[in-house]
Amino acid sequence: MSPMDWKGSSGRGPGGIKDFEEVLKKIREQFRGKFRFHGSLWLLLLAVLIVAAGYASVYTVAPEETGVIQRFGRYVRLTGPGLHFKLPFGIETVGKVKTGRNFQMEFGYRTVEAGVRSRFTERGFKEESLMLSGDLNVVDLQWTVQYKIGDPKDFLFQVKDVDSAIRDMSESVMRRVVGNRLFDFVLTVGRAEIADRVKVEMQKVLDSYRTGIQVVNVKMQNVTPPGPVEAAFNEVNEAEQERESKINQAQAAYNREIPKAKGSALQTISKAEGYALERVNLAKGEANRFIDVLKEYRQAKDVTKRRLYLESMNQLLDKVDEIYVIDADQKGLVPLLDLQKARGK
Repeated sequence: MSPMDWKGSSGRGPGGIKDFEEVLKKIREQFRGKFRFHGSLWLLLLAVLIVAAGYASVYTVAPEETGVIQRFGRYVRLTGPGLHFKLPFGIETVGKVKTGRNFQMEFGYRTVEAGVRSRFTERGFKEESLMLSGDLNVVDLQWTVQYKIGDPKDFLFQVKDVDSAIRDMSESVMRRVVGNRLFDFVLTVGRAEIADRVKVEMQKVLDSYRTGIQVVNVKMQNVTPPGPVEAAFNEVNEAEQERESKINQAQAAYNREIPKAKGSALQTISKAEGYALERVNLAKGEANRFIDVLKEYRQAKDVTKRRLYLESMNQLLDKVDEIYVIDADQKGLVPLLDLQKARGK
C-alpha cells in the first residue's frame, strides 16, 4: 500500500476518525480478495496432499510374498497377501519377501540354459566339487540345495548376505559329512543317506545363525572319482550294482519259495493229523463194537454165533457175481456149457 492510500476525500491526514474508517475499509477489501485466492490454493494443496497420502499408504502383497513393515527403519509387523495400509511419507516402509517360492542353489556346476534340454557347465567350479572322503580318496561331487524363506524377519535383519551364508554352510557341511564316510560308500550306496544327513545338519546350522531359511531338499546330482581313475571305479560301481541286483533276486526267490514250502508242509501235517484222528476214531469204534458183540455173545452164544455167520455170509455174497451150489459128495461132475462165456460176457 502506497502512502497515498492513507489520505481521505477531505485531504486530512490519518489522524481523523473518518480517515481511519476509510483505511480499515480499504484494507478489509484488499485482504478479502487475497484471502479468496489463497484459500483456493490451500484447498488444492490439501487435496493433492490427501491423494498423495492415500496413494503412499496403500500397498499390495502378492500371493507368494510376505510384507515386512518398518517404521523409521525399525521392524514393526508382517503382513500376508492382499491389499494393506501403512503410514505414508516414509514413516513406514514395506519390504516384500518371496516366502512362497522354493529357491535352488547349485554346487560344483551351474545351469547355463534351463529348458527341456538344459545345458550345464562345470568349468571353474572344481573348488566346490572336489573333496576328501574318510579314507583320503578324492571325490568329485555335485549337488543342489533347495530352500525357502521361513522367517522373513530373520532373513532380512539377522544375516547380511544370506546367499553367501547358505553356500558356505552347505559346502562346509557336505565336506564334513563326506569326510566321515568311506569312498566306496559315497560313490555307490550312500548317496541318499549323505543327502539326508546334510539336510539335517545344514538346517541346524542355519537355525543357530537365525537366517530364517528352511532347507527343503538336498539332492546329489553326480558323484564320480577323479578323471584318471574314473573308468576303474565305474567298473567297481557296476559290479556293486550287479551284486545288489543278484541279492535282490535271491531275496525274491527266497520270499517266494520259503512260504510256499512252509504252506505245503503245514498242509501235509494237517492231512496226517486228520488221517491219524480218523484211524484212531475208527479203531475206537471197532473196539467198542467188538466189546458190545462180546457182551451179546456171552448172554446168547448160539444166537449170536448164527447172527455173526449170517452177517458175514451176507457181506461175502454181495461181492460174488455168480454162485454155484453143488453136492460135496458128487463124484465125476461134468461141467456144463458156459453160455455166458459163449456169448462173450
